[in-house]
Parts: sequence; structure tokens; C-alpha cells
Amino acid sequence: MDDEPFIREAIDLAREAADNGNTPFGSLLVVDGEVVQRSRNTTVTESDITAHPELKLARWAARELDTEEREACTMYTSTEPCEMCATAIHYAGLGRVVFSVSTTALSERHGTPPGYTCRELIEAKGGSTAVEGPILEAEGLAVHDDSS
Repeated sequence: MDDEPFIREAIDLAREAADNGNTPFGSLLVVDGEVVQRSRNTTVTESDITAHPELKLARWAARELDTEEREACTMYTSTEPCEMCATAIHYAGLGRVVFSVSTTALSERHGTPPGYTCRELIEAKGGSTAVEGPILEAEGLAVHDDSS
């Protein structure tokens, strides 16, 4: 399956989040090549520090998809999931995560410590979620630059 169209959609969702006054993060869930759910960051507009799209999608998947669907599911996200979201992805049992902007690139751009990567956290928890990226990182970083 070609990941780039889904990553571009995640970047578009991040742009929509920024256009609505939130920080630029967007994600979608894909099962068997079909988008089953989309989410944008709403931390500002919902006054909720946990309203990251990856966390919202992991929670949705845990409620709405059965175990086999979650294992077959890929989360495409505009930026590598943070520690909170990576842990939720692990507990939801999602099969794969593909991201555009790496934690390292984003932290370098903002001059902040990088923290743990999604892969590091999932491996530390003994998880089996495949983590891939960065893909189209320059396009993903442009959304962060545009919203600064």
C-alpha cells in the first residue's frame, strides 16, 4: 500500500487544526486501505491538553474496532506521536503507525528536548506496533512553520 496519500491527508488535517486555532497535528486510521476515522488536534478549542488526534483515534479504535481490526489498522499522522499518544496506541493494540515529522526534527525546529520516540516507548512496553517514518517530512514541517 502506498503510504504517501494517507500521510498527505494527515498533513492536511494538521493544517485544518492550525486554521481552527489549534496546533498543527492531524491523524487518520486506515483498515484494509480504507479510512475509518479522522481527527485533528483540538487542544486549544476544547481547552483539553489531552485532545491530541492520535490519542482520540486510539481511544476510538479501542471502543469501535475489534482486536483483529486494530491489529490490521494503520494510524497515519502528521507528526510522530508523543509519549502520551504512543502509550495509548500501544494499549489500543494498533498494528502500525506511519508519521511525517519525527520527534527529533520537531524538537530541533522548536529548540526543545526531543523526549522519547514512539518506537522507543512501544518497545519499552513490549509492544508489537510497527512504527515507520519520517515520510514527506519537509511537507509536514512546512505546516509547523506556517502556523508559528
